[in-house]
Amino acid sequence: MLNNKIPPVIVVLFFAGIMALIAHYSVIDFTAFITYLAASLVIIGCAFCIAGVASFKIANTTVNPNKPEQASKLITSGIYKISRNPMYVGFAFILTGWGIWLGSLWAMLCIVGFIAYLTLFQIIPEERALTKLFGEEFTAYKARVKRWL
Repeated sequence: MLNNKIPPVIVVLFFAGIMALIAHYSVIDFTAFITYLAASLVIIGCAFCIAGVASFKIANTTVNPNKPEQASKLITSGIYKISRNPMYVGFAFILTGWGIWLGSLWAMLCIVGFIAYLTLFQIIPEERALTKLFGEEFTAYKARVKRWL
């Protein structure tokens, strides 16, 4: 025997009415929400970038993405335990925050283009150079840590 004597459709309508009342009498400033969301993503992106650069500086190795063959050390600690490319992840977060701030879904599609371009023309060549430099150490690292997130 069911304890509920009220038909579920009535319960749905009741809660829908409560939701409408709450929405009517509470003002949500979506502009502020969008601003905070965008700013949060930009801050997270900056943190990823700074952590990546700091790890390279602490290890006293090159940060120059155009000369990966000059790397003197393979960094696998800190932020590099989360992503093999934290600076690029940071850039993607920053672009996502910017896209949200702009409020354009079409603009957000550029992030996909950014990730595809960077993967194809920057990351894959870097990975080839690092494989040459660090061999099995880099191959093992690639197996443990994702390229992006």
